[in-house]
Amino acid sequence: MMTGMVLPYDNIPPAERFAAWRARCDEASIPIELRSDHEHDFRATMSGVGLGDVSLSCTSVPSLRNHRSAAHIRRSDPELYHLMLVVRGETDLSHAGHHTTLGVRQFMLISTSQPCHGTSVRGRVQEMSVAIRPSLLPFPAVELDRLLGRCLSGRKGIGAMLADFLTRLATEAEGLRPSDAPRLGTVVLDLLTAMLAHELDTGEGRSAAAITPESRRRALFLRIEDFVQRNLHRPELSPAWIAATHHISLRYLYRLFEQEGHTVSAWIRGQRLERCCRDLADPAQSDTPIHAIAARWGFGHAADFSRAFRGAYGVAPRDFRQEALAGGRQGSPRRSPAYLT
Repeated sequence: MMTGMVLPYDNIPPAERFAAWRARCDEASIPIELRSDHEHDFRATMSGVGLGDVSLSCTSVPSLRNHRSAAHIRRSDPELYHLMLVVRGETDLSHAGHHTTLGVRQFMLISTSQPCHGTSVRGRVQEMSVAIRPSLLPFPAVELDRLLGRCLSGRKGIGAMLADFLTRLATEAEGLRPSDAPRLGTVVLDLLTAMLAHELDTGEGRSAAAITPESRRRALFLRIEDFVQRNLHRPELSPAWIAATHHISLRYLYRLFEQEGHTVSAWIRGQRLERCCRDLADPAQSDTPIHAIAARWGFGHAADFSRAFRGAYGVAPRDFRQEALAGGRQGSPRRSPAYLT
């Protein structure tokens, strides 16, 4: 289980809950003025987890008004960016000269170094926030300032990928090991960088010259990964089709994957094998023929699938399924797959 903290404020006497919430905010070295229509019975929860270089926090609050002024900033400023995501409800925010209402699956980038005012008075609001040091982002501060206070979509494109990942991470954090944290933090940072690069390149904050070649390359790679994941079931999925769909040369596609340490075809095959592993170990699919599962994930020939499975995991698909359904496996192979070579 990853280390983190969960603060269920319902366990505190009603008259003391709001004071406890304010104290927790002060501990975070981000002084802020708080007010609520429910100070007499403040029902809220807060949880968080460290992910290496970034941290994720989740809150659920009733009506709340918060204000971070220039005086608060002079008192204490950790000099962080916060990427806020609304999961439930809506909140009104004023930051960096913008006045915005954020709804479900919408992001906002906030700097702790600039004043911010937020109001949530239309029912309970559930939010997530990723805290990032500016040095981790490959963009000049003057360019990121163009995005501060704006509504960034988490409903489509790379923003949707990031919103989905954060939501799932918050839900499944208790089942993850501490050693998973840095790797998951890297994924969050990659997706966040890709989303910001996209916004700077195409949105109101357009300034393509400020986006580094590495940021552009990483954003493209993440889009390709997402495309492959959504099309694994299609037998025609191939490097040539991927390159044509993303308007790049086949040679450049190969180079993108070489920089990640594996080939395009090997990565596609590995992703398909992992899906097959999952389905073979699923009791609800125990009556589904192995060849049908293989075909579902793009393996057109049963013999080819069997050879690929045994080569990756050192066991035949039938034997893997029997052991998994008997309780000897948890849907994972005995050894790490060898397909990424």
